[in-house]
Amino acid sequence: MTPRDDATEVTAAGIARLAGVGRAAVSNWRRRHGDFPKPVGGTETSPSFALTEVERWLRGQGKLVEVPLRERVWQQLAGHPAGPVTALLHVGCVLLLIRDKPPAWLSVSAVSDERMAQLLPDELDEVVAMRFGVRRRRAVRVPEPAELLPSAPLLRGVAELAAELGAKQTYEFLLGRHIDANPRQYTLTPTGPAELMARIAESRAPARTVLDPACGTGALLRAVPPRPDQYLYGQDSAPELAALTALRLALHSDATVRTMAADTLRADAYEGHKADAVLCHPPFNERNWGHDELAYDTRWEYGFPARAESELAWVQHALARLTDSGTAVLLMPPAAASRRSGRRIRADLLRRGALRAVIALPAGAAPPYNLPLHVWVLRRPDPAARPAPELLLVETAGLLAADGRDRQSWPAVQDAVLDAWQHVERHGTLDERPGTARCVPVLELLDDEVDLAPARRLPPPAAADGGTELATVRQGLGEALRRAADLAPPPDDLTPSAAGTARPPLTTVGELARAGALSLHTGTGAGAAGTPVLTDHDVLTGGPPSGTAHESTADDDPVRTEPGDVVVPVFGGGAAARVIDEATAGAALGRGLTLLRPDPAALDPWFLAGFLRGTANHRQASSYASTAARLDVRRLQLPRLPLAGQHGYSERFRRLADFEDALRHAARLGDRLVRGMHDGLTEGTLPPGTA
Repeated sequence: MTPRDDATEVTAAGIARLAGVGRAAVSNWRRRHGDFPKPVGGTETSPSFALTEVERWLRGQGKLVEVPLRERVWQQLAGHPAGPVTALLHVGCVLLLIRDKPPAWLSVSAVSDERMAQLLPDELDEVVAMRFGVRRRRAVRVPEPAELLPSAPLLRGVAELAAELGAKQTYEFLLGRHIDANPRQYTLTPTGPAELMARIAESRAPARTVLDPACGTGALLRAVPPRPDQYLYGQDSAPELAALTALRLALHSDATVRTMAADTLRADAYEGHKADAVLCHPPFNERNWGHDELAYDTRWEYGFPARAESELAWVQHALARLTDSGTAVLLMPPAAASRRSGRRIRADLLRRGALRAVIALPAGAAPPYNLPLHVWVLRRPDPAARPAPELLLVETAGLLAADGRDRQSWPAVQDAVLDAWQHVERHGTLDERPGTARCVPVLELLDDEVDLAPARRLPPPAAADGGTELATVRQGLGEALRRAADLAPPPDDLTPSAAGTARPPLTTVGELARAGALSLHTGTGAGAAGTPVLTDHDVLTGGPPSGTAHESTADDDPVRTEPGDVVVPVFGGGAAARVIDEATAGAALGRGLTLLRPDPAALDPWFLAGFLRGTANHRQASSYASTAARLDVRRLQLPRLPLAGQHGYSERFRRLADFEDALRHAARLGDRLVRGMHDGLTEGTLPPGTA
């Protein structure tokens, strides 16, 4: 058998992941060890190395006992000679074979790599045709034997991983890891907004046919609850994305899947087809969408979109592909609700009853994360029905956490949106929910601007007893300031150490991990549905877990916090560390966080967390890119002291944490008081002062 693993290359970052170290350690190994493997590819600034040579060297140095199966498979995929996307396509086809025809895989894999590459195409062609239709109408192409041969070791590893995780979970893990490694290449729709959009689309009844005309990696279609009698249609201008989506959906459910690769607006693959529901996250601000050549297209029932209004072209495309009374749900930039160039189309959508709701999500719900994106809900007008007289507007910015954190509590957002929308579906209208939801008469919106931004029509509700509430806040602020003053370090604690006092020798987190005094865990944000996630923002602000877990199969195994754990953010350059208490325990560890779990017989968590927060400590353990800093947690230092010698430091650090929490609480109350005073004075609920 030819040792084709030699074709798999791995970067310095990949070596660091294999060995569980920072990239700086890999650079040191290259400088200090003459027998370190030589580069076999890449560039001078970003070389790549043969995976088998790297593994052999790491084992010889005692730096690697065994490569976890999923890590080995990922490195094979990432270093595939034809690129990771091609590898994902090969993997997806084989996982589909393993899922739908396991005996066929067992037969073709029981031979040499060369023979397996010869036999696989016929087996793959059969299962691909069964799931995706005839060859000329499908996005998934069965690879030739010469293309499959370099993938043979990867495919065998993938089959082994599928036996452990399942075919669907294996593909989700590899695709999720690839997307995480290349975030700028893809327009992502996070799980929360995708599920919300799918539930809105199916609020009346389950949709038998669902179309996503800009399917990307298939997040929206995957969010539709799977049913065997479903037909899922996707289209994307990138052939590899259309193929990846098809494979992902086929592994996810038994629905009939059809995806096509073509520019949707210029070359609609489903012209003449109608769907019960359309879900779409279109490209934003796209000026080259076909404005010049599509002027007389029949899809523009509500007006020809201006060159700068590509999103309104996608809206009308979605309506054109719906059955009568079918529902379309699109994720839109907020500017589409108010740009002057689109007001005539918005007006016609309202007059004819096609636009039924505009829902403003909190900033941070989906990329670009700095904007509060909108969800537009549309329904193809039934010729026999009267146009809807009202438009539902929903504003969810007020559903942010009450302590001012900028991460939304997604379940609260989703519940508020679905409750308002389903109430309108059942009753046709909705009594105003101040600051959150309102049904606005269409005639009220048909002015010169046709501005549909919910924030314009849903100002935050003013409290009837605003003065009393502010008085309560002020009283609480006084108590919080007194508590903070009581917890402030006493003067004796500020007396400098005597000159010449010997400092104990230092050790590093990496050395402690190798000695078994603590273990290190990396956050993934994964966990069971509904599990709260501790985010980097929560650690920095001292707030409760504010994130929501995604499926644990999309990345590494979920990490749950336990009392006594110490959590450190690895991005941003701020010196922070948090000791997990009973209230925070059980949350999933979010991305961008490293968890240190000390052995209580060797390390006090408060002693550990306190020294990890040292400014100089962070500076020497950080590396800097042009726009961000990354912390190598293993390089952080702390004194080498017995457990008894740690307790004095531990008590000091614990008292400082209490003082810091008291300051944060006072700051939040002070912010509420200032904001409430400004709002009361400007809105007339508080009287002006006398001169």
